[in-house]
Order: sequence, then structure tokens, then C-alpha cells
Amino acid sequence: MDKNSVSRTNVVGSSQVGAISVDMDKSVIHETNSLFWDTKGNDVLGATALPKYGAFVSEEKCQLFGDVSGKKMLEIGCGSGQSLQYLGERKASELWGIDISENQIEKTKQLLTASGLSAKLICSPMEEKCGIPEDYFDFVYSIYAIGWTTDLEGTFCRIASYLKKDGVFIFSWSHPIHKCVVAENNILAFKKCYFDESWYSASIGESTLTLSDRKLSTYMNALAKAGFAIEQMIEESDTQDNNDDFAKKAKMLPVTFVIKARKL
Repeated sequence: MDKNSVSRTNVVGSSQVGAISVDMDKSVIHETNSLFWDTKGNDVLGATALPKYGAFVSEEKCQLFGDVSGKKMLEIGCGSGQSLQYLGERKASELWGIDISENQIEKTKQLLTASGLSAKLICSPMEEKCGIPEDYFDFVYSIYAIGWTTDLEGTFCRIASYLKKDGVFIFSWSHPIHKCVVAENNILAFKKCYFDESWYSASIGESTLTLSDRKLSTYMNALAKAGFAIEQMIEESDTQDNNDDFAKKAKMLPVTFVIKARKL
């Protein structure tokens, strides 16, 4: 993944991008976002996938998964399949993926087939019941996809149902503070209220997406309500010697957050 795609991906959830407020209609949001990923999603936002959790945060450094050999894995928002490939090459016993986009599912099939791997893939919104077995998985994870859900509490409860007792849920998303702050004239300025969780539609190029910027506490409380215990949260950025504008911002505040939680 090139450096520019990392920066583009972290635009996700930032309502500074020509956004207009919209009513919360799940079916319309699903239709808008599935069309986005069926057409220009990867071209516009790039792709974030393991071993990267987001800009400047990696599995090699964080070691949240550890040894996955023999483990059953489910990815929420499998995208183009790179994360499933990463875990399959590390000897996970079963690979499952769900995505709202038929185009993304097809890309995942092609990538895994070319890599000599197989997975059970389902095209469905993550909020809906779609035939995924319950009390079955050792890990459920999501790399820059959970933020697309229209029902955070419902999605976390569904994810908890997929996991075995003591199973692990790992996810990453754009940090709420990053979404509120922009760099202007060598200073960081707030351009959006942190507490505003309303839904909005944003146009990037010729493409449109619909999202909500949630507070960090919203994620935490939804996890607790779904029966998860948080084991680790990562906000730190590892920009090293990178000194472009995006890295400069990441040195001042987190642009990505990652949470590891365990089903009680």
C-alpha cells in the first residue's frame, strides 16, 4: 500500500470533505455506500489492510493477533481480501469475510484464489443476520470498516454472537479527534464539533459516501453493552522519519485508533 493511499483512507469519517447533513435512513445509506465500493471506492480511498491497521499503526509492532495458526477468522468488511490473505498465509484454519459490496467480494475471491487460499464470503450489510455461525470464531476483526455501520450497538452484539467465549474482536477506524482537526498554515485548527454524531453525505471526486462521526465513548459504551471487555486500545502513531503534512499531523494527535476486546 502506497503512502498516498494511507492518507486517503484516513479521510474516511472526516466530514470536512464537502459534507451535507442527511436523514438517517439505513436502506438509503446502504445503497449509497455499496454503490461507492462497487464503483470508485478503492480508487478514491485506497485500501487499508493487515498488517496495517491504519496510518502509522501495524500488526508487526502491536502484535494484537499473535499466533493465528489453527484459528477461525471472520473479517467484517473484507474489502479486496488482503487482510484475509495475510492471515491465511499465517495458517489460520478458516477464513470468512463479509462485505456490503459485490465488487469487493469478487476482488477477494480473485485474490485468495490466486494465493492458493479459500474463504467463505458473504455479501451483506454487517448489521444484518446473514448465515454466519454463532459461537464459532476465535477472532472477528475489522480494518477500517466498522465505522460504516448504521447500527453500532447492533453490529457489536452480532459480532459478539459470532465469537466463542473468550474470543477476540479487533477493529480499527479513523480517530474521532483526527476527524475534527485540519492543518492550516502550519497550525492545527478545529473545524468540526467532536460531539456531533449526525449523519452526513460527502462527495469526493465523482463519488458520494454517507457516514457518521462517532465519539470514542460511543464505541466504548457499545462494546461494553455487547458484553466485551477491552484489553487494549492503541492511539499512538509511529511516523518515524516521515515528514509529509499528514505525518506532521499524526505526530501531534492520533489519526487512527485500534481496539482489542474479548468476549466475556
